[in-house]
Amino acid sequence: MRFVHLADVHLGASPDSDKEWAAGRAEEIWQSFYRVLDWCGMEQIDLLLIAGDLFHRQPLVRELKELNYRFSRLSGTKVVLIAGNHDSIGPNSAYAGFPWSDNVVMLDNSEMDSVYLEDLNTEVYGFSYHTRDIYEARCDSVRPGVEERINILLAHGGDERDVPMDRKRMVQAGFDYIALGHIHKPEMMGERMAYCGSLEPLDKTEGGEHGFVLGEIEKEDAPESGEASGQNDPTSRITLTFVPFCSRQYIDLSISSDAADTNASMLDKTLERMKEKGEENMFRLVLTGVRDREMEYRTEEFMRLGRVVQVTDETRPDYDFDELARENADNIIGMYIERIRSLAGGNQPLADKALYYGIDALMQKGRLRGSSDACSSSGSCGSSDSVRRNEVAD
Repeated sequence: MRFVHLADVHLGASPDSDKEWAAGRAEEIWQSFYRVLDWCGMEQIDLLLIAGDLFHRQPLVRELKELNYRFSRLSGTKVVLIAGNHDSIGPNSAYAGFPWSDNVVMLDNSEMDSVYLEDLNTEVYGFSYHTRDIYEARCDSVRPGVEERINILLAHGGDERDVPMDRKRMVQAGFDYIALGHIHKPEMMGERMAYCGSLEPLDKTEGGEHGFVLGEIEKEDAPESGEASGQNDPTSRITLTFVPFCSRQYIDLSISSDAADTNASMLDKTLERMKEKGEENMFRLVLTGVRDREMEYRTEEFMRLGRVVQVTDETRPDYDFDELARENADNIIGMYIERIRSLAGGNQPLADKALYYGIDALMQKGRLRGSSDACSSSGSCGSSDSVRRNEVAD
């Protein structure tokens, strides 16, 4: 029996709602889901499991009708779904009593229920949310009823507010597979339990590939009388594969700067790297390395390069600490460099990191209050022009 495990589609969501591409992303989620349905038809998938949060909020009747038509076209695929915390079945939910196609079953009960798909010899267990939060661990004690069947648990949750789960107990319950939703990052937990993650990334924190789990289960004959029970061994063979399927990703991109770089050159570097990674993706940029002491990168210009959702400038001024120590041996800057290097005990990277931040703070103090504040109480800051530039301008 071949199945697709899908969850957290969040139809109706608009990721990056403050960005110009938000409307396109909302439609893209619908289209990605339809592509999965088309893929199931082409690949002759036996069973499509949807582990909650198909919608980002309460679905409209017209939306369910559209989906139901799409499901009905899957002549060789059964569909079993549950409602999650986002699309929980409230008193006026369109889910309640909706007339699904013959190949679709919604386990819409608020208590654990199951459906037996006779032609697949498969029983799917699960329940739907009827409230936003469920604090009870409703899945830990569930056990399959008929061992000869392929037994699948369909569940949504896994944190303290949304059906806490004891993963070890669930794995030992005897299910052939446990299909989980709610956590948006894909995670395989052994060979019989997985979070498939969200179909599309829905937030800038959701980096990496997104898609669904493709599985295949072959059920062996049940053990004869007197043999070990299948309670902790489902007596089946299973293969699971994560299938990347998202239209685009959030990608962390680090752009390295050196003292020769300008704002324009860093913009060019960034554009080149974005093209390498695929301009259709969304990017979280981190500017790293050193910059000229008089250079400041204008992060707002990086935000306008394309689908950029965040820019973090971690570059540091290109200070020559040996030169600064020599030129400021008799003031607070020189004393600070000597003290930090002493405390670091030969750990050069640690010392340099502390010196970058400390010296920059001292220089900022000199810039704001005058060079005398960055000097010793004697008023001596050295006499050369280079020292004065270091203390005040940098």
